[in-house]
Amino acid sequence: MAITLYDLTVPVFLRGLGVLSTLLEKGRSHAEAAGIAPEELVTARLAPDMLTLAGQIQRASDTAKFTAVRIGGVDNLRFADEEKTFADLQDRLARTRDFLEAVPRTAIDAKEATTIEANIGRTPITIGAVDYAQKFAVPNFYFHVTTAYDILRSRGVELGKMDYIGRLD
Repeated sequence: MAITLYDLTVPVFLRGLGVLSTLLEKGRSHAEAAGIAPEELVTARLAPDMLTLAGQIQRASDTAKFTAVRIGGVDNLRFADEEKTFADLQDRLARTRDFLEAVPRTAIDAKEATTIEANIGRTPITIGAVDYAQKFAVPNFYFHVTTAYDILRSRGVELGKMDYIGRLD
């Protein structure tokens, strides 16, 4: 059985969004148990020039959505990037999952031979849809998932490798 462009993107993003949801819950529980103000974790960052935990969640969400928009041609669901609490971030993840679950498999798989024109940061690119998924979208998504994990771990949240890997079923 061949892996399709849909298989390479949407299920991968759904799984990663689920992992992020679990990480956030562990972060929220840690803050509560340790008497830490939750906003301390939500606004934490690894380095001054990096995004906060909220920013990492927002960019992972956007990467997943924009992949479906850019490859599948579906209408974007815009989010305002105003999340300030763990509940706000969980809501964003849920809305992103709902958005992805509504993307028809055929919208993505039918575009394997197409070219994507997009701005990555401030750089315009033209790239094939499969290359876009493999070389930018999936790595970028996991960069933000990993950085969210690292922010929480650096702030004392008890996380391990299997929290990052997620359920295997």
